Amino acid sequence: MHPVTNVHYVVLSAALLLIGVVGVLTRRNIVIILMSIELILNAVNINLVAFSHQFGDVHGQVFAIFVIAMAAAETAVGLGILIALFRNKETVLADEVDLLKW
Repeated sequence: MHPVTNVHYVVLSAALLLIGVVGVLTRRNIVIILMSIELILNAVNINLVAFSHQFGDVHGQVFAIFVIAMAAAETAVGLGILIALFRNKETVLADEVDLLKW
């Protein structure tokens, strides 16, 4: 049985980052875009915790908790804005939201 090394965590993190970036760049649905941003932040958290464990330091794990708290706040604000947009425009597609245009 092979031990799990930091290479495994970095590969997992890179895969999550790639999926998140592709989701942000190719999708039109704002909910999918928000979920893709969460995937990107989780990829960052995996790297923070893995390297924190490798170096025997706890600062990366503490910073990961702050990133999780920031992601929760971003989700709450994003969903609130999304609900307001849906009530006004009756759509959740990013291309059709032009509320800030003159």
